[in-house]
Amino acid sequence: MNLFHLQTKTQKSHSDYSDEDLVRLYRRKNDEQAFSELLNRHQEKIYSYVLSMVHNEEVANDIFQETFTKVITKMDETYNEQGKWIAWVMRIAHNATIDHIRKQKRFVDVTASDEEDQKADFYDRLPDEESLDQLETLEMDEAKASLMRHIAQLPEEQRTVVMLRHYYQMPFKEIAELTDVSINTALGRMRYALINLRKMFESEIENQTGNL
Repeated sequence: MNLFHLQTKTQKSHSDYSDEDLVRLYRRKNDEQAFSELLNRHQEKIYSYVLSMVHNEEVANDIFQETFTKVITKMDETYNEQGKWIAWVMRIAHNATIDHIRKQKRFVDVTASDEEDQKADFYDRLPDEESLDQLETLEMDEAKASLMRHIAQLPEEQRTVVMLRHYYQMPFKEIAELTDVSINTALGRMRYALINLRKMFESEIENQTGNL
């Protein structure tokens, strides 16, 4: 095997790099292709999260563009390479989304206050596996659309934790850090969200049965 073939075989493409390696390439070598790979890798889920919160494609596009404008301008200033890049980006997207919601006066208080959260037992807050399995089962065909419709009706704080956990598969610790609350509070919001979703589905089934 000649040297040319050896170099070609061992050369990595951008898709082979981790997020952290791509960030270093972009920051230190101004590698635009590295940033494009990061964007392509994560843009769908970030946009979907924003859209699930604002329910308007035009607004979601604006917030998405605002998010990545801030990402580009702040990567050299505020991003700490010790943390996960995507978690940092999600915080920017989340904050921009919440700012928009509050400006539009659509902010809704969480069902349970922090004081009530503190009184509840920690283990009672944990979302039970049966509920999560039911949500995963419902995430198919027409049931998926029904699930998203019900999630859209949840209070903002509950809707946020459901989307971050269920759709983006973010650990509760990161959700708590992203939303500036304790893990207990994040778990409590998930529990209340599951209770509310269960009630919505039960009501929907009753209505469908009544119309037969």
